[in-house]
Amino acid sequence: MITFQDIFKSSFLENVGSISFLDMFLALALAFCIGLFIFLIYKKTFSGVMYSSSFGITLVAITMITTLVILAVTSNVVLSLGMVGALSIVRFRAAIKEPLDIAFLFWAIGAGIVLAAGLIPLAVFGSMLIGVVLLVFANKKAHFNPYILVLRCRDSQSEAQAMAFVQNQVRRCVVKSKTVQNNSVELNLEIRMKDASTGFVNALSGLNGVEHAVLVSYNGDYMG
Repeated sequence: MITFQDIFKSSFLENVGSISFLDMFLALALAFCIGLFIFLIYKKTFSGVMYSSSFGITLVAITMITTLVILAVTSNVVLSLGMVGALSIVRFRAAIKEPLDIAFLFWAIGAGIVLAAGLIPLAVFGSMLIGVVLLVFANKKAHFNPYILVLRCRDSQSEAQAMAFVQNQVRRCVVKSKTVQNNSVELNLEIRMKDASTGFVNALSGLNGVEHAVLVSYNGDYMG
């Protein structure tokens, strides 16, 4: 029979003091600050269709949770083995829609691991450098990004006229798909514009034989 004296002599209670409360507070506070910095960079560089504030909050939480787990693992070798076994059965079902989101997830996890390992300068300056790199490359001018131009023409003659006009107005033009029916020709073109102006679409739709022209943003994932 286990008595209260046995409980107070337990190694579990002895492990409570293996990490000081000051170390825990500083680690979690720094993890929150770095996670908040990651969240702000994510918000600043987001270029998808639907912004998700819950994903940004998740980045802060992941940084703090990773720091908490690594602090526990480094304090006890037996606990580290059990933690590896416990985490190996975890399965995540959330779909990552934007490729850049994967980088932010690894950034949050990596920052938490490095911070809990005691490498505070590496966690801070490394996160700052990653943030600067993302700001520089993710916030490039929008007109450099590819667009899809959906073009419907009446016949092959109007198609050739429209294609010549588009190639003269844009920096790059590639045919992604072409659908020919009895009374029309529909083209899906990947284009890169010379500048941010989209006025050429208005002029394109006014050409003889062009039934309609639609310009949509393109994230690089083409299904055809």
